[in-house]
Amino acid sequence: MARSHAGLAWGGGLIVLALVAPFLFYPVFLMNALCLALFACAFNLLLGYTGLLSFGHAAFFGTAAYITAHTVKVWGLPPELGILTGVAVAAAMGAVFGWLAIRRQGIYFAMITLALAQMVAFIALEAPFTGGEDGIQAVPRGHLFGVIDLGNTLTMYYFVLAMFLVGFAIIARTIDSPFGQVIKAIGENEPRAISLGYRAERYKLLAFILSAALAGLAGSLKALVFQFAALTDVDWTMSGEVVLMTLLGGLGTILGPVAGAFIIATMETYLAETGSWVTIIEGVIFVICVLTFRRGIVGVLAPYLGGRPEAQRLPEVSPAE
Repeated sequence: MARSHAGLAWGGGLIVLALVAPFLFYPVFLMNALCLALFACAFNLLLGYTGLLSFGHAAFFGTAAYITAHTVKVWGLPPELGILTGVAVAAAMGAVFGWLAIRRQGIYFAMITLALAQMVAFIALEAPFTGGEDGIQAVPRGHLFGVIDLGNTLTMYYFVLAMFLVGFAIIARTIDSPFGQVIKAIGENEPRAISLGYRAERYKLLAFILSAALAGLAGSLKALVFQFAALTDVDWTMSGEVVLMTLLGGLGTILGPVAGAFIIATMETYLAETGSWVTIIEGVIFVICVLTFRRGIVGVLAPYLGGRPEAQRLPEVSPAE
């Protein structure tokens, strides 16, 4: 009960902070951080809870960005339909990629996802509708439901915040659902889950599709925020960056990827003047955090902020018991 109240208090405080944040910080920076945070949360659902390390999640993120940008700019779809189209394509790709990859485990699974993502990156470079190295530029934000003008930066921020909260709520509800308990069991001990009668491949495929769809939602939002879809969104370095965000914030924690995404976004924004040194600085910080915070920043600090988890309080057991 105490942990539940602490969680509600922290959640309410973070939402209030998010509502007033655009008056304190640059809104475009905040929107970029929210998109990356949703992307990291989607990836964490796959790695942190299902135990599947994907090196190809940028394929879903970048493809959805391209699809949304193209449908909104060229086809003239409203932003909500452009986002839904991008999410649908990302989910369909997740179904195909997942069906091909989940038959393998460990490094083999990771390499298959990386190879498939590199194929998508090559297609994005060569396909005529993506604009090649120039990408898709000048993407209009349009009017949400034909009424709300997303060209206003403040309005766009609150729309991105609302979409982030929806995606975050889906992930949180999934983790706490019976389905979430099964995928966590599979991630911890797959042979035992199979022995209990669960079809592990089916659950892993569903988790993969959901993760891909939410990654696509993040990519679609980012394309509208910057009014631009580029090769960097589908490149393998984006897949590595989301791994860094998740590990830095806390693997298998609900708020860890959010913290990791905001830290990385802050460094990339405010250390951009250092040029190529930003990647070196990120690497040094990552090494320090890995050595200091083995469970990630949130994983280490959570017990002190909201009370230690009950699982860490070992009950007193008599020798006879």
